[in-house]
Amino acid sequence: MSAHWAGWLGFATLRLGLTPHQFWALSLAEWRALTRPFAAGSDLPDPAALKALAARFPD
Repeated sequence: MSAHWAGWLGFATLRLGLTPHQFWALSLAEWRALTRPFAAGSDLPDPAALKALAARFPD
């Protein structure tokens, strides 16, 4: 198994709680739907939200 696939398998089992069998049984569309919330930038607040937090909690 390549390092790339080993990394995805580790993510699926450790972060998503899938068994290896469940991981390998997923379609590409299912995998993309499961990992969409973890995609780069998906959990970053927008600039307006950051400004609001900075105003609310100045330091």
